[in-house]
Amino acid sequence: MPEVIVAGAGPTGIFLASELRLHGVDVVVLDREPEPNAIIRALGLHSRSIEIMDQRGLAGEFAAAGTRYPLDGFFAGILRSAPELDTTHPYVLGIPQTATEAVLTRRALELGVDIRRASEITGLAQDAAGVTATLADGTELRARYLVGCDGGRSTVRSLAGIGFPGEPSRREFLLGEVELTAAPELVAAVSSRVRETHRDFGAGPAEGGAFRVVVPADGVAEDRAVPPDLEELKQQLRTYAGTDFGARSARWISRFGDATRLAEAYRAGRVFLAGDAAHVHPPFGGQGLNLGLQDALNLGWKLAAAVNGWAPEDLLDTYFTERHPVAADVLNTTRAQSELVSTDPGPQAVRKLLTELMEFDTVNRHLIGKITALDIRYDFGPGPDLLGRRQRDVRLEQGTLYERMHTGRGILLDRTGELLLEGWEDRVDQIVEPAWEPQTPSLLLRPDGHVAWLESEPDDDGLPSSGSQADLVDALETWFGPPSLPSMVQPAG
Repeated sequence: MPEVIVAGAGPTGIFLASELRLHGVDVVVLDREPEPNAIIRALGLHSRSIEIMDQRGLAGEFAAAGTRYPLDGFFAGILRSAPELDTTHPYVLGIPQTATEAVLTRRALELGVDIRRASEITGLAQDAAGVTATLADGTELRARYLVGCDGGRSTVRSLAGIGFPGEPSRREFLLGEVELTAAPELVAAVSSRVRETHRDFGAGPAEGGAFRVVVPADGVAEDRAVPPDLEELKQQLRTYAGTDFGARSARWISRFGDATRLAEAYRAGRVFLAGDAAHVHPPFGGQGLNLGLQDALNLGWKLAAAVNGWAPEDLLDTYFTERHPVAADVLNTTRAQSELVSTDPGPQAVRKLLTELMEFDTVNRHLIGKITALDIRYDFGPGPDLLGRRQRDVRLEQGTLYERMHTGRGILLDRTGELLLEGWEDRVDQIVEPAWEPQTPSLLLRPDGHVAWLESEPDDDGLPSSGSQADLVDALETWFGPPSLPSMVQPAG
């Protein structure tokens, strides 16, 4: 039997499955649809997600499939040049969700992930030893854990009894890829004019000569499971643009709303949630898919540690304590941006004021940090500002730091050659290299790249500070469990 069942073969579920396979976990991915979804909701990866793909050796594939764009204007469409950012990827990678999913699926299959389509979960039961999923055809599948990555209307979340409080959609939008017979110059000119007052309107070129169109819908549909048709899209185009641009031959049309909801818990026993199953929000800032990928990165190594038997007792609980506040902040940020695109006088006054404030580098950096997720710092207790943050890539004597992280293991970057790792070698790789970037101290990195310990200078009395070797042992035990052999690391002095 598999050790983990993942429900949902979208980017979050597929990436999570790959993270589990890096650690040798047997995983099966179940998806209700017989084929990958052709609907393109997400259009890009932000800096933190590109870092993650770089860390797993996928940056080249994503770069080849996408296009780099500057980060200007990604907070509520307010055009301000992005500040200098602490990352080797200070841009947005424009790439349709279908291409992102294709790259991740290829990697998952290379790693041996078992992907089963036309497999819908209709029931689940769990006990102290595992979870049993019942499928629509009546068959049952047993595993030690199950993760719901099955979208905003998650069946797994409902079956697990996890609440999903928040606000329902107040507005809806139609999104589709269609052919337009109007001249491209006319489409661009009209779209630019309409966007002066309706920033949630757009019509731009897509692959294969089609156009990607988004336009406000005529109210909120009673049943969002029923897709809109071409005539409904054309009517809304005429309402907002005065023309339907000769829309025809739709590849696909869907609707989405501005509902904002956050799961009360990310775990119910042996059942977990990730991605849209745990949180939904308006698309402003393009953060939804990115947030899900980052959930998967956080959960993957922790769940693998539990399966492989070395997880500290409360490690799985840190998935919720770390990721739930991040999602709550994203929800607040998208709520704010949703208000800032309103044409009402009050929101427009706030938008004007914020536009002025973003002239200050500190404000601009703060807001871009929220969009890119570069501002995330998990609470690992008192310590230097870098503690709890993700470490940016740095150049080593041979290659780069991220090139050494492709296996998904922890990393001890040792500038002194005096740090001892005996007992954790099966979980952490030690890199002894005093010649790396001089501003980078010795570091202990979790498999997700967050700094769990860093070397610091002795205090004024010459005594070791919180970055001592004894504290390194504490950090190793906190995040990587007890050593397999008695530790030989002794306090300095």
